[in-house]
Amino acid sequence: MIFVSVWAVTVTILLLLFVLRNRIIYRKINRILEQLIEGRKIDDIPFNESELSLFYHQIKMISHKLDFEIGRADLEKEQIKQLISNISHQLKTPLANVMMYEELLGSNDLTKEQQSNFLHKLKTQTEKIDWLLESLFKMSKLEQNVIEFDVKKEGIKKTLRNAVSAVFEKAEEKNIDIHVMEFEDVVLLHNPKWTLEVFVNLLENAIKYTSFGLIEISFEQLETYSIVHIKDNGIGISKEDIPHIFERFYRSKNAEQTEGSGIGLYLSKMILEKEKGYLTVKSELGKGSVFSVFLQNC
Repeated sequence: MIFVSVWAVTVTILLLLFVLRNRIIYRKINRILEQLIEGRKIDDIPFNESELSLFYHQIKMISHKLDFEIGRADLEKEQIKQLISNISHQLKTPLANVMMYEELLGSNDLTKEQQSNFLHKLKTQTEKIDWLLESLFKMSKLEQNVIEFDVKKEGIKKTLRNAVSAVFEKAEEKNIDIHVMEFEDVVLLHNPKWTLEVFVNLLENAIKYTSFGLIEISFEQLETYSIVHIKDNGIGISKEDIPHIFERFYRSKNAEQTEGSGIGLYLSKMILEKEKGYLTVKSELGKGSVFSVFLQNC
């Protein structure tokens, strides 16, 4: 009987210790989960059991991952907010101009010459809005990696020739000559459609910031890359602005009086990065700029 009683007491004590021990573990786990749910930092809680210790470290990893994702979501939210603000700013002026010209055209006192002039200005502002929206759409798709970006082995000469043809009239209106230095066609890794966009953006910028003169296009082949140089004798870029000109919506102070959006260079940089190429600039204020497009050799 004494033996049975001792055994019963021992079992009871062991059960109580087991229950107490598990309650302590439960409290620790519950505390960790509460901190995780509430987004608080998880305390360093010691676990002797290897399985529970593994569980604790996994929870800590989940917590760090959630912190990272929340931080990234906040950053993306701020970027979207900034993007919407910039888009609103970009569209504000042309939309206001469209409304103004539309109102003026409703007047019965206009001469045919004035009507023609206002219609031309209305068309120009409408085209600007269309270009802005299209550029913003492309930029957004490239940033989100939505576009299937196929890079092919294609001759560069045709792409460059198409770009010159696209801006020829604008250059002619400002009495600017575009001279393409002769070179042998070379097959490079690029997407003709998107690389055309890069060349057009660079040529339109050169025309926009050049009052008169010459735009020279030259070609240089290196071991890994080939380079298309686009040189103008326009207003140039200050040293302070050069590190920022490829940023989204950035406009240098000396270009503020010239109509622009600050999208073209940023878009061009993104396109070339997709092609594993890159874009550089050399410029001197008042003496012009040279933009260099680097594309991979096959």
